[in-house]
Amino acid sequence: MVALLAEGPVGPSDGGRGDPCRRGERGEREANGGLTVPQPLIGFLEGLVVTQGPLAGQTFEVLPWERRFLRGALAPGVFEAGLSIGRGNGKSTLVGALGTAAVSGPLAQPRGEVVIVASSFQQAKIAFAHTLAFIAPFREADPARYRVRDSANSAWIRDNLTGCELFAISSDPRRAHGRAPHLVIPDEPAQWPGASSNAMLAALRTALGKQAGSRLIAIGTRPSDSSHWFARMLDGGAGYSQVHAAHPGDPPFRKRTWLKANPSLPVMPELERTIRAEAALAKRDSGALASFLALRLNLGTDDVERARLIDADVWERIEGDAERAGVAVWGVDLGTTAAQSAIASYWPLTGALDALAAFPRTPGLERRELLDGVRDERLYRRELERGELIIAGERSADIAAILSEAHDRFGSPVAIAADRWREGELRDALERAGIPPARLEVRGMGYKDGGEDVRLFRRAVAEDKVRPVRSLLLRAAMASAVCQVDPAGNAKVSKERARARDDAAVAAVLAVGTGARLVAAGGAPTPIRWAVA
Repeated sequence: MVALLAEGPVGPSDGGRGDPCRRGERGEREANGGLTVPQPLIGFLEGLVVTQGPLAGQTFEVLPWERRFLRGALAPGVFEAGLSIGRGNGKSTLVGALGTAAVSGPLAQPRGEVVIVASSFQQAKIAFAHTLAFIAPFREADPARYRVRDSANSAWIRDNLTGCELFAISSDPRRAHGRAPHLVIPDEPAQWPGASSNAMLAALRTALGKQAGSRLIAIGTRPSDSSHWFARMLDGGAGYSQVHAAHPGDPPFRKRTWLKANPSLPVMPELERTIRAEAALAKRDSGALASFLALRLNLGTDDVERARLIDADVWERIEGDAERAGVAVWGVDLGTTAAQSAIASYWPLTGALDALAAFPRTPGLERRELLDGVRDERLYRRELERGELIIAGERSADIAAILSEAHDRFGSPVAIAADRWREGELRDALERAGIPPARLEVRGMGYKDGGEDVRLFRRAVAEDKVRPVRSLLLRAAMASAVCQVDPAGNAKVSKERARARDDAAVAAVLAVGTGARLVAAGGAPTPIRWAVA
């Protein structure tokens, strides 16, 4: 077994004359199964065109750490390989590029099959989309060369020239039946459901055994459980393994530590900006620290299933007075029937943030406080006295009345973000309230949309781009708001509990997240001065 622990990134000199990959070492087709090792593969990959992000339109650059991995993973006698690296280093792009090479490039085999496997079908389609984008120029040049199926439940590519097929599937063992792949790429195995993960690996290995020289190349962040099959692969159980990770004793907030787990950092400025923002939050928020250690430093730290949206002391530190200048963006969280509804207004120009909540009249506030466990605090009655909570409607919240009150207090919004499940009611209520037309962005509350909103909210807080008013409503909401965190580190605000205390927090996350997207897209004035501590 060959095990390579890459404690830090490959230096720039490794990409020059001293790199055996560049000298063409092992650059011929191997006799043990037909997979081509690095040099022809490198040439093919560097002819692919990037189609998204800041490098869109440029050719794919194989970085030094990627060269090292390809050299080891495709060496003679290596039939299983593992790569573990921090999140955001271009892993999905690499998976998509390998898939392209195995269907239409030097890794292709006659009538061969390539299988990309992820925790869910939607996750597998991310890498599939990269492959689809990479073959786009080939399809344009020869429309008859490919057959493609890209639907809600099927992702498949066939190259009629090579006879190879690529499938993207979920980690359900039933999906592996009938396969005979020459290359399997398990994507983020640590995220696979625990109950079926081992069964899926067994099914994949059985399928691989049908083809001589077939290989399994697993890529992802390190599992927290050392007994996980991917962790065992990385610790010497594979023919080749390459791990980019910090050491547990390394200072977590220094760039030299980040470089150990993130070898793409020198050529990805946006990745460094993201890590810096997350590090700033992790310093102050224990709820974000575990995810930072696990995913950015690749330490395999146990992911926190539930963590606070933001620590109370962080929120207290950023509270203050900020001018309500520029355009306003609203976040709207509508409760069901007698539940609380909340509207938050965010001014991206200055970072000002305010919120308003509402209950219907029945049941009374004292009864609600008893049910929600805040009777001793007199929380809702105090919020009512402070004007942060209003009564609107008899047995169900009067949405139009809440919107009208918010308009009186905050002015007209340039954009409104809300959960998509009550979109129709919200549109009707906006018309009844006479709110001037605004861009309405409906958001899902799952890990995709919800995770992005939480990430943007936390980043804005860490960068001192949020200056909330001193509001009991917001303070209580932030103290109560809890996030669910998936194995990939995506955090969504949990709405499973019956208590209404966190509705204003959900509205604030929607408002700040949408404001950040508008600024980034140029749809709102570029902030010329953020509120600072």
